[in-house]
Amino acid sequence: MMPLVGTKKSRIVPLAATGRTGTSMRILLTGGYGFIGSNLVHHLLGSTTAPGIEVELLVNLDKMTYAANPENLTDVADDPKFLSVVGDIADGPLLARLFEEHEFDAVIHLAAESHVDRSIDDPGTFVMTNVVGTSRLLEAALRHYRHLGDDGKFRFLHVSTDEVYGSLGPDDDAFSESSPYAPNSPYSASKAASDHFVRAYFHTYGLPVLTTNCSNNYGPRQFPEKLIPLMISKIRRGETLPVYGDGMQVRDWLYVEDQCRALTRVLTSGTPGDVYNIGGRHERTNLSVVRTLISLVNERLSETDQRSPEDLIRHVTDRPGHDRRYALDTTKIERELHWQPLEQPESGFRKTVDWYFENEAWVDRILSGSYRGERLGSGNA
Repeated sequence: MMPLVGTKKSRIVPLAATGRTGTSMRILLTGGYGFIGSNLVHHLLGSTTAPGIEVELLVNLDKMTYAANPENLTDVADDPKFLSVVGDIADGPLLARLFEEHEFDAVIHLAAESHVDRSIDDPGTFVMTNVVGTSRLLEAALRHYRHLGDDGKFRFLHVSTDEVYGSLGPDDDAFSESSPYAPNSPYSASKAASDHFVRAYFHTYGLPVLTTNCSNNYGPRQFPEKLIPLMISKIRRGETLPVYGDGMQVRDWLYVEDQCRALTRVLTSGTPGDVYNIGGRHERTNLSVVRTLISLVNERLSETDQRSPEDLIRHVTDRPGHDRRYALDTTKIERELHWQPLEQPESGFRKTVDWYFENEAWVDRILSGSYRGERLGSGNA
């Protein structure tokens, strides 16, 4: 089992002195048990998947909320480069101790409350984690950075969302890094506030920050309250598929491995103070995504278990403040950092369906609540 370290009974073991190279890094990652975080852990610890980074130590700080799943990282539990810490990004003393004991070269900040429906029901939780938590992490990082001195190596990478820009019309140009913020949900408002704090710490204090705003991620290990894993699970079981409104909301879909590649590229080669949009350049309506998933899941079911879209899809009352369209202009990251998405939706959706079929027990333990002792309710897409 990987070490889980709490704020009261710490078992943090200082890393033994090793010969360090110019590319070796000690990284603090927040939210590593979640969807993007767990995929990024695997990416960073892989031998060939993260060119430009030699990971000396990767410390995962996670509060272990409902969306955090320890099973996401069981296969790296014994990696000597990996350490997991259970704790809150708003816990100042814990952060101070982690920075002091591990002398991080970089922070990758992924920890966030991220489900829009939950933000509508409980906005205060989103303020505490996404705004207060981010500000505490910035405070700790700034103290550490000042202690290190400006050696040109430290980086603070803040991972945000395209939802901070608001909603686009069907013929509007995609959002660029200079688009004005116009958040429309408590979730996106809390992420927008955190983005502004990150920007302020660069302009006021000189902390070398980087911000990424990404489009809708999909792929392995995504918690099944989100559209794609929720639909896959329900289609398999022949359950009704609740689709908000007319289902014509447009999203840009990004395979999570492409996101991980982009994040490592920004961390190693991005310009401090800059913002980079990360998108898949693949816009799809929610309804078309659901229909595609029905087709892909049907391919793996017996003929008697297959269902048509008309059998399964049910349109339900739209979400309050539901943004109509998101799309990101990724010209900057493509031009300056030579990154582009490699996965097409046709192959990425298939890979994702395959993963959920091959990891049925993982899904069942989440749906039953056995992964944390409670049952997950069924939400709408």
